[in-house]
Amino acid sequence: MTAHKDKYSVLIVDDDKSTRDGLEKALQDTYEVFLAENAENALAILDKADIDVLLTDVRMPGIDGLTLLRRALARHPGLICILMTAYGNVDTAVEAMKLGACDFLMKPINLAHLDILIQRALRMRDIETENIALKSQLDDKYGLENIIGNSPKMREQFEIIRQAAPTQANVLIMGESGTGKELVAIAIHRLSTRSHGRFVPVHCAALAPSLLESELFGHEKGAFTGAVSLKRGRFELADGGTLFLDEIAEIDPAIQVKLLRVIEERKFERVGGTETIEVDIRLIAATNKNLRQLVEQGKFRDDLFYRLDVVTINLPPLRERIDDIPLLCAHFIKEFNQKNNKHVEDIAPEVIEIFSRYPWPGNVRELKNTIEKMVVLARSNKLTVKDIPPNIRNHPGVIQTSFTPGTALASQTETKLAEVEKQLILSALEKHGGNKGKAAEELGISRRTIYRKLKQYNISR
Repeated sequence: MTAHKDKYSVLIVDDDKSTRDGLEKALQDTYEVFLAENAENALAILDKADIDVLLTDVRMPGIDGLTLLRRALARHPGLICILMTAYGNVDTAVEAMKLGACDFLMKPINLAHLDILIQRALRMRDIETENIALKSQLDDKYGLENIIGNSPKMREQFEIIRQAAPTQANVLIMGESGTGKELVAIAIHRLSTRSHGRFVPVHCAALAPSLLESELFGHEKGAFTGAVSLKRGRFELADGGTLFLDEIAEIDPAIQVKLLRVIEERKFERVGGTETIEVDIRLIAATNKNLRQLVEQGKFRDDLFYRLDVVTINLPPLRERIDDIPLLCAHFIKEFNQKNNKHVEDIAPEVIEIFSRYPWPGNVRELKNTIEKMVVLARSNKLTVKDIPPNIRNHPGVIQTSFTPGTALASQTETKLAEVEKQLILSALEKHGGNKGKAAEELGISRRTIYRKLKQYNISR
């Protein structure tokens, strides 16, 4: 709610015209009043007008008041919702409050009490809005704190995430295994207007086609052998929130057809069922394969691809963002210190150098697992080359990289680490015309360290 508004706005939703007219007459002097005879019209008004309070009946033809409440709050988290009913039911009242209703009133409505209730709820909402604004000023990366990176490629993706998150657009996240696609999906959900709804992930590659269909759309009792009861699918569970389909390239062509319809119409039937179920979800998909190439090969539907590919986020592999390795290492060391009651305080520059030459086929996930091993088995409070797992320390890309003058990240074939380090320092100094400060910055070490190394290797201008 903004302070400059002349009047707060109230949307009254009731299929009974006399109730709508009576409430409008009672509230119109104090509030800007909007009217809707059903939930569909109410949702349309909510998307167009700046509504502060939703006052809705529970029992209505079509979409009922509880479903309207859930969908309205998913789209407009700051909305104040008050439910009305002529049929008192404790269970319904409890469910309404759990879904986020401000209050639950019995008909006939006590108008004086209603006005007091609305005024109090608006004051509390305004205070909460101010607190949220203050918190967002303290951390403009809210929702992205678990995605570590400051390299140009990652900053570019962060900007796309921030722009896309508040919208309702489908998002396609592309990247190799271990690059953090699910973390990005969670961040988009948390930064979206659906953050009060559920984030429901589905790992498509882990399920056979028959199981995946049931998992996505649910099934009716008796739909197939073993279907002993009704099961709600992930689309139903994500109603009002976000559905994340990981490794979507693995979905069977037959299910792709059904998935396309749900994306276009937001409607489907459970396996073995005839009832059409309507849902309000935001879809995020991810893949480690080139979907466009699969479309050209006839292995993925082009119409489904274009529906998914509204906003695309391309996560770079770790080998293309080696500038982020020191930052990631520091983050993971802190995490595993706390988890394992360890006290590792530093990581040797030589370790960072080896990490920068290793190709990281498992990307950030592999680096995280490596740091966990090193912290758990650390011999001191500093991680050194001896702590690096042999499969990384002895990798051909690490120990057999040829040295070229002027290249900072290189070494001679089968040389000792000390000679590699000396050559790296010489190369950095040559590149920067003898400027020790710039050479140290490129190597990721301090000025003090480079002066010590110069003395150690007897390097002078």
